[in-house]
Amino acid sequence: MDLEKAYDKIYRYAYFRVKNVTVAEDITQETFLRFFAKSGTFHEYDMKYLYTIARNLCIDEYRRVKPEELPEEGSEAETATDFPEESIIVREALERLTDEDREILLLRYVNDEPVGTICKALGISRFALYRKIKNAEEELKKNLKEDE
Repeated sequence: MDLEKAYDKIYRYAYFRVKNVTVAEDITQETFLRFFAKSGTFHEYDMKYLYTIARNLCIDEYRRVKPEELPEEGSEAETATDFPEESIIVREALERLTDEDREILLLRYVNDEPVGTICKALGISRFALYRKIKNAEEELKKNLKEDE
């Protein structure tokens, strides 16, 4: 994995957590600054360390201020879709999940991180992660059925 892809993954992760473009950019930049200050080089297996730094910075941001809600339209991070009503339904279903469940689904399915990386970043076992993924998927399916 190259540095640009890693930067993009950390940005998406931070944006997902803080729901603010500017703050997510700041957290991403600070993550890489701290990472390079500590290690000096970038290797593929260092993603777990990057996620740990980003997660801690997001937690610090939550402690500092309450997160702002995303604007409904015109956001830079908003993705174009042919079915905007489906996008809204999925977004609402995801919002009803716990923060931990949303985080796990983001790491696994949006950022396509390996199970080992997620386990180390969150400090849980593989078995616990598989159980959490399954529960999060079931809860998301339930939320989507309720919205139909």
